[in-house]
Amino acid sequence: MVPATAHAAKPERFAAGRILVAPRAGLPVAEFNKIIKTHGAQGARKMRGVNMYLVDVPAGRETALLQALERNPHIKFVELDGELPPQMTPSDTYYASAWHLPKIGASVAWDTATGAGITIAILDGGVDSTHPDLAARMVPGWNFFDNNNNTTDINGHGTKVAGVAAAIGNNAAGVTGGAWNAKIMPLRIANASGGISYYSTVTNAITFAADNGARVANISYIVSNVAAVHTAAQYMRSRGGLVVASAGNTGAYDGSANTLDIITVAATNSADGRPSWSAYGPAVDVAAPGEGIYTTTAGGGYGAVNGTSFSSPLTASVVALMLSANPALQPSQVDSILASSADDIGVAGRDDYSGAGRINAARAVAAARGSVTTDFQAPTVSVSAPGSTVKGIVVVNASAADNVGVTRVELYAGGALVGTEPASPYSFSWDTTSRADGVTSLVAKAYDAAGNSSSSTVNVTVANTVTADTVAPSVTIANPAAGATVNGNVGISVSASDNVAVTSVRLYIDGALVATGNASLSYNWNARKASRGTHTIQAVASDAAGNASGKTVQVNR
Repeated sequence: MVPATAHAAKPERFAAGRILVAPRAGLPVAEFNKIIKTHGAQGARKMRGVNMYLVDVPAGRETALLQALERNPHIKFVELDGELPPQMTPSDTYYASAWHLPKIGASVAWDTATGAGITIAILDGGVDSTHPDLAARMVPGWNFFDNNNNTTDINGHGTKVAGVAAAIGNNAAGVTGGAWNAKIMPLRIANASGGISYYSTVTNAITFAADNGARVANISYIVSNVAAVHTAAQYMRSRGGLVVASAGNTGAYDGSANTLDIITVAATNSADGRPSWSAYGPAVDVAAPGEGIYTTTAGGGYGAVNGTSFSSPLTASVVALMLSANPALQPSQVDSILASSADDIGVAGRDDYSGAGRINAARAVAAARGSVTTDFQAPTVSVSAPGSTVKGIVVVNASAADNVGVTRVELYAGGALVGTEPASPYSFSWDTTSRADGVTSLVAKAYDAAGNSSSSTVNVTVANTVTADTVAPSVTIANPAAGATVNGNVGISVSASDNVAVTSVRLYIDGALVATGNASLSYNWNARKASRGTHTIQAVASDAAGNASGKTVQVNR
């Protein structure tokens, strides 16, 4: 896995009048506002829990502002607030059985864990909280589209997803979810007209889930290439949770990079084959049953469904079982166990169709239960100096690694916290004017989930104060000499020097400007055209501070 890229590919459709912008950690708010307003932004609202803003822009100018802000070194990423269409369910095959549960060894896993103590957030179109196989597992959620607590299912999709994840088991009725003792937190992220969501809506829902006790968040939308969602997923991981998402039902190759932040799930059928509609590519981490999955439906019913929309919550349920068996597991350990315990169903090793393989709940839970979570090894960290001498706002880069996983890197300047980055790349914007001129220590400190830490230090010289320059340049006229008699073409040579730098040299003959230059100047004067008598040659040199001095010689014609 590799870190998320700086920004996602441009979505086909996006919200008008707003973009998502993430400044580098440490950039002062006033400077951020100055940057965005320079390019025509009309305001910015900070998003919950993450260093990201929803920036209001003139409608029709979204792409232009994105392109302008991408070039600013103090902007971590910027992207359009893209639409996320629902993953339409392929035509049902109506397998009236829960074949998927024995396929992944769920019953064996349930001997150890059933999901008790774990909350799964369902980011979708809402959930039917009155369904008899769901009602007892519901906890309060939120409607991010209407900004209220009405999380009623608007299109039936979320109720199906919730049932796959955590429908009540062992009750001699209906169906059984993969983690049937887990709680369900309904987070409505879709509109009523078409089940459409937006990057910003999903981002807000993830951070809400993380802050309100969910250890797992399921997103049955394609989000593997969305920087904003990755940022929110990093926040959830920093709080011990994980985000699981569907690969999509396009049936096509998706070239999005695989990342550390989101568990992306493709689909399999009962023969461990790939359904033709299951998307594939580098982003796929694992695969899970997604064809003919019997689950809950809105209104109290049941039905069979197809799609990676259901492979994803089944995987989320296995993650919940693992955390239920061993609540001390860190996200990086869950990632590793989920992959290593999967059944390798494709070509040997990882492949783009099933990732590490089809999930195996029995082996995953057994490994989770036996996993030792004691970690005494500190991360390694290194910070790079942005230059030996710095001024203004500069970018400072650090790198860090750990045997389990780095949870955050902090940057300090002279002992004061500049900013915190929860995931790679660890890059900061430091306002050097916060420090007095002179030598300042930059310290990058890396932490892991066990609280182990290490640091790296570099020294830089801050030089923001400009000393007033009151020394004027000196100027010399090397030729002609004072009092010389001239005739014909006369070569005039002028040179100047300064304690800082000469910015201009001006040459006058009898008060008329005839030539300009920098630190030196040569000029041919046709003295034949001058009247007989005394003539004045003057050279004036100036520096950037406005100091000036002159040299004058008189010659005879």
